Amino acid sequence: MTSQRPRIVQAGRLLSTLERRLAERYDTTRLVEQADQRAWLAANGAGVTGLVTSAGTGIAADVIAALPDLRVISSFGVGLDKLPLAAAAERGIAVGYTPDVLNDCVADLAIALLLDIARRVSEADRFVRRGGWSAPGGKAFPLARKVSGAKLGIVGLGRIGRTIARRADGFEMAIRYHSRRPVADAPWQHEPSLHALARWCDHLVVITAGGAETRHLIDAEVLDALGPRGFLVNVSRGSVVDEQALVRALAERRIAGAGLDVFEDEPRVPAELLTMDNVVLLPHIASATEETREAMAARVLDNLEQFYADGTLLSAAPLPETASG
Repeated sequence: MTSQRPRIVQAGRLLSTLERRLAERYDTTRLVEQADQRAWLAANGAGVTGLVTSAGTGIAADVIAALPDLRVISSFGVGLDKLPLAAAAERGIAVGYTPDVLNDCVADLAIALLLDIARRVSEADRFVRRGGWSAPGGKAFPLARKVSGAKLGIVGLGRIGRTIARRADGFEMAIRYHSRRPVADAPWQHEPSLHALARWCDHLVVITAGGAETRHLIDAEVLDALGPRGFLVNVSRGSVVDEQALVRALAERRIAGAGLDVFEDEPRVPAELLTMDNVVLLPHIASATEETREAMAARVLDNLEQFYADGTLLSAAPLPETASG
C-alpha cells in the first residue's frame, strides 16, 4: 500500500527528537544512510516534495536538481550561506528556517565570550589548574580588562544583534553598530564605516550573515583598526573573518584577544590558536542549549506542517529575486 504521507529527504544528522518526529509524520529517507546517495536520488528523487537540512550541513544545488518535485526546504538554524537560495527561487521552492527562537542563547554566548576574553576567565582557569596560583614564589596572574562601561561595536544589527545590544545595555556599555544602512527604530548609533567602528570600540562583536557578500569582511585592516587594546568576538560565521589575518594579529598582539565560536573550516581550528592564551575557542555552540535546540526543532516541523497545510511558511527565508523573462 502506497504511503499517503509526504515524502521528504533528510540531509545530514539532526537532533534525535527531531529525527523521530520527522519519521512519525512523514515518509522520510535519510540521505546519510544511503550507500550511494547520487544513485538513490536518481532512482527515487521523483515524488520527494520536502527536504530537511541544517545550517551547518546545507544542501548542494545538484541535490535539489535531482528532486524534480521538491516544493519545500526546512532548515534547522538561521545560517543561509550553505543553502542554494538562487536555485530554490528559480524553481519556486519555499525555504524555511528557524529565526527568533535562538536569539537569546546566541546573544548570551556572545556576552559570555566577551566577558571571558576580557576578564581572562578561561586563562585564569588554566592558571589555577596547572598550579600557577599555589606555586611557591609563582607570578601573580595578570590584570584583566573591565567590561562594564566599555565601548561595544556590533557588526550586523539583526534580531540577534539587537538582543546582544540589549544585554550590553545592562553592563552600561556605550554601543554603536555597523550595517549597510541604519536600522529603523534602533536606539544605538549607526556607524557607516566598519573601520571607524573598529577604531572606536573596545569590543567588536560580529553577528552578520555569512555568504559571499561578507566573506572576510573582518580583514587585516579592520583588525589593525581594532588595535592592541581591542577584542574580537565572532558568533556569526567563520567565513566572515579572515582567519589567517586573525591568527597573525593575535600572535603579534596587534589585537588584545578574541572569543570565537565559529571557524572557516569547521571542525578544523588553526593549530596556532590552540596554544594562545589570548583567545577563547568554542565548538560552534551558540544555540546549543536544550531549550533552544528543541525550539528550533519545533520550528522546522511547524514550517513543514504549515507548508503542507496551506503552502505558506511560519518562518520563510529571504530568497533572491529571480530574473523576469
